[in-house]
Amino acid sequence: MKAALLLTLALGAAPFAAAQAQSAAPATQSANRFAASIKPAETFESGALLVERHGSKGRPVILIPGLASGPWVWQDVIRQFKDEFTLYVVTLPGFDGRPGPTGEPFEGARAALEGLIAQRKLNKPILVGHSLGGTLAYAVAQDLGNGIGGVVALDGLPVFPGTENMPPAQRPQAAQRVRDTMAVADPNAWAAQQRQYMRGQGVLDIGKADDITPLLLRSDRAAVGAYVADALALDLRPGLEKITAPVLVVAPFYQYDGAQDTMTADDKVAHYRSLVEGIPSVEVVPIAPSRHFLMIDQPLALAGILRRFFDRR
Repeated sequence: MKAALLLTLALGAAPFAAAQAQSAAPATQSANRFAASIKPAETFESGALLVERHGSKGRPVILIPGLASGPWVWQDVIRQFKDEFTLYVVTLPGFDGRPGPTGEPFEGARAALEGLIAQRKLNKPILVGHSLGGTLAYAVAQDLGNGIGGVVALDGLPVFPGTENMPPAQRPQAAQRVRDTMAVADPNAWAAQQRQYMRGQGVLDIGKADDITPLLLRSDRAAVGAYVADALALDLRPGLEKITAPVLVVAPFYQYDGAQDTMTADDKVAHYRSLVEGIPSVEVVPIAPSRHFLMIDQPLALAGILRRFFDRR
């Protein structure tokens, strides 16, 4: 596969080359409905992570963002659960205005999350990760075993989407091609690509897509590319049997998008289930209609799914 297409798969976006043919300046952030955030009870640094704590009672829950996202993506989840659980909302290095990572971004974030759990002495926290954050949740659950109480992966998988059958030896080269592509990416083309992605596959509502785009652009482009490359080089499936916590995978589905690939909701659930079948206790559920940012498209439905999972833990 071409590096541009691999980047596309990571973002769920239209081809990057197509975006380069467009010109678009980043949207303004004035009166952005998603930029306002709920004031946390505490903000602190944990290793390379910026952490917001919301609430002070109940089970600890760690909210891990997806690619280029910050705490703004979790505002509805925070609003729903901050009075019943202690929520730790993390921002990864390089995202949402944070300084970029040093070393290997994915492994650094993995270690930092485990450090947060140790530092705060969190007892069997539930990890809720979106996209890349879901991949990180699988990795941490593999490492900590019985130290994790549950995992919820929101459109997050243990292997880079679309590369399930790629031979392991090819992954490092493909990852390097992504890094090289991002290194020469034009900023205006990048902004146009982000907007195109959000409008076409990020969320259902174009107005919301245009409000979210400038928030994504607060993340460092090189850091985004580095996370994509690290995730592309990784395949966590051989170690899924080490996850002892129950896992819930939430698969968004929008019938008009699915029709382009002749895929039904059942087809998508079956595909996701095939990618996580090594986990001893796993459930895959659909949420529709929704695109990748399912917490934006279906906040109430997602809250119901999360509550049912939390109540069983």
